[in-house]
Amino acid sequence: MIANLPTPAQPLRIGTRGSPLALAQAYETRDRLSSAFDLDQEAFEIVVIKTTGDKVQDRPLKEIGGKGLFTKEIEEALTSGAIDIAVHSMKDMPSAQPPGLTLDTYLPREDARDAFVSLKYQSLAELPEGTRVGSSSLRRRAQLLHRFPHLEVVEFRGNVQTRLRKLSEEVASATFLAMAGLNRLDMAHVARSAIAPEDMLPAVAQGAIGIERRADDSRAAEMLAAIHDHGTATLLAAERAFLAGLDGSCETPIGGLAEITGGTLHLRGEVLRPDGSEVISDARSGPVEDGAEIGRAMAAFLLTQAGRDFFSWR
Repeated sequence: MIANLPTPAQPLRIGTRGSPLALAQAYETRDRLSSAFDLDQEAFEIVVIKTTGDKVQDRPLKEIGGKGLFTKEIEEALTSGAIDIAVHSMKDMPSAQPPGLTLDTYLPREDARDAFVSLKYQSLAELPEGTRVGSSSLRRRAQLLHRFPHLEVVEFRGNVQTRLRKLSEEVASATFLAMAGLNRLDMAHVARSAIAPEDMLPAVAQGAIGIERRADDSRAAEMLAAIHDHGTATLLAAERAFLAGLDGSCETPIGGLAEITGGTLHLRGEVLRPDGSEVISDARSGPVEDGAEIGRAMAAFLLTQAGRDFFSWR
């Protein structure tokens, strides 16, 4: 029995970014905890924290520090005790957490694929030579430049509504979002199609929600254990071990996707040059319980395949 369950007078404070998708993920976390412990929703408080990544919209993320920009302020609030747990999109999370914080709870994973979004075209294959496509993702840009060199890639940031407006203004003719985010916002209709992993291997942990807590907070640990999805944890153990073995800073174009068939885990991974001029990839399978080791071994193998100057842009 968990002592001191949250109440409306002393709610559990859930930290999140303020975007519609981030709020949807925080509400899902709240609702799952509320149901698991038969608590009123008022026993939980959603605390919105604006991150550096949210404030800076006019420059590529790599220029201002990479993915950690979407987590730094939230993790500071968690460390200070201003919030009790933090809800994150796992694709935004570096492979290591700050001292004193633990990330060991995941909700059931959504569709991991990327979504093709356009007002004119139905799929990537339809885009004529010279078509301008927009993306701020280092991974997506490199994959596009490598697999679709006839396209022009331009910087493109913002939420769903902002990107649709930019498409209508013809800043670009197509862009890309995560299918998971569109599904969680009940906006799956925005996607013209889901992109096959063979054409655009998703980001590591795409489609998964992670919940971070202070390592010494036993109440939060016990509560989160009740909503933890072990299947998602198995997939992410392989993918994030692969990421950590290559580049935990998340400043390198990396794609990775684990899937389970029966008792076998299948992992695909790739690392690209930012200009798309070269890609190194691998695929491996093994027992589900060996997922993390499969990820580490794949990362080590790809590093041996990279030429001396493959990572020269770092």
